[in-house]
Amino acid sequence: MRRVHAFGDDALGDLDAVGLADAIREGSVGRAELVEAAIARAEAVNPALNALAYAAFDQARAAAAASASGFFGGVPTFVKDNVDVAGQPSMHGSDAWTPFNAPADSVFTTVFLGTGLTSLGKTQLSEFGFSASAEHPRLGPVRNPWDTDYTAGASSSGSGAFVAAGVVPIAHANDGGGSIRIPAACNGLVGLKPSRGRLPLDPVHRRMPVGIVANGVLTRSVRDTAAFYREAERIWRNPKLAPIGDVTGPGRQRLRIAVLTRSVQRECSPQVRELALKSAGLLEELGHRVEHLDEPPVPASFVDDFVLYWAFLAFAQVRGGRRLFGHTFDRTRLDSLTLGLERHSGRNIHRLPMAIVRLRRLRRRTAEVFRTYDAVLTPTLADETPQIGYLAPTDYRQVMDRLIDWVAFTPLQNVTGEPAISLPMAQSASGMPVGMMLSADLGQESLLLELAYELEEARPWARIHA
Repeated sequence: MRRVHAFGDDALGDLDAVGLADAIREGSVGRAELVEAAIARAEAVNPALNALAYAAFDQARAAAAASASGFFGGVPTFVKDNVDVAGQPSMHGSDAWTPFNAPADSVFTTVFLGTGLTSLGKTQLSEFGFSASAEHPRLGPVRNPWDTDYTAGASSSGSGAFVAAGVVPIAHANDGGGSIRIPAACNGLVGLKPSRGRLPLDPVHRRMPVGIVANGVLTRSVRDTAAFYREAERIWRNPKLAPIGDVTGPGRQRLRIAVLTRSVQRECSPQVRELALKSAGLLEELGHRVEHLDEPPVPASFVDDFVLYWAFLAFAQVRGGRRLFGHTFDRTRLDSLTLGLERHSGRNIHRLPMAIVRLRRLRRRTAEVFRTYDAVLTPTLADETPQIGYLAPTDYRQVMDRLIDWVAFTPLQNVTGEPAISLPMAQSASGMPVGMMLSADLGQESLLLELAYELEEARPWARIHA
């Protein structure tokens, strides 16, 4: 395996974000030391991983020298390159226009950095986040630190690669079809897609007819994810959702958990199915009541409806490119997946209204499931992580068929708005991480975090530098 990581005996060590925050408060490490260590680590592994979209190292040094507030005050991080950070460009995984600096932080960036995190810059993604693998024809692929022959998975791949490789302990990610959970699964991380509305979104996403996008983070430990949501909630809270609060360990309640290894389209691969059933067995050993479901609670039309809605997002980006990105926008520089999705939407735009209606109705079906079960366990992905090139945006029809086949479980929660967490509970025969996903009813992030703590204690995650 071509494994790449930056863990060592510098100021960062192998501490998670909570551990680093504690060390800063205790005075055993300084904020400037941490920033310099993270910069050195990024420079060491980025040539192999290609995870960096924009370096803001001098700004990070200046922030480390200033006074820090917030629980994570001084802990280094990165922001995914599809939300605005003042004074930095947002290129959305593309090179189809001339970069220009954002005039202000996005509403999410304000909350994210308000927790005290110090950003070192922006991480790379697939173009506009449309692919589950960042393999831009000119910007190059983002590679998996567990084995650089493999994809780092989904549009938050740059953040996932840097967290897994030990560059930073926590990084921003967002999820419109699985892009928090997919890189978590591919890189051996914890990735919680929160309930719709749990964290703030830019106005363009709040206006979407189906609100599929959610911001979040990628981490190496459950306590980092739980601490981030606790601190973010202290800054910004949606009163329509029950608070997550301070989740610090496993829950006592034994849960009713459904296990599902078949998506609306297919059964997952034999190896992934076996690993999912072993994870279900662990839940039973821990005293939870596990029942197996034969079919997912979604209609056969779900895949076509979701693809059409996904394509409509590409249609909006391509047709509105000059308005959104300026007069230098050049659609001929977009990759074939973006352009193929735009064409698909244009040819089928008459079908979109009913597709949106059906997608909105899905919440009724999943709400019925959660009247019987507290959580649902599935694999995060239907197959093992593919090698670089398999999902490259070359032939549109081929890559779409492959994406639909692989990303079989994650889009459902984007449509229903329910929370779901990917946990690195398994490894493939080749030693690559395999994620397992738990979903719950709307607003039930605390339940998922308690369950995640329990599973982490019972079966500690594999470590890239072990």
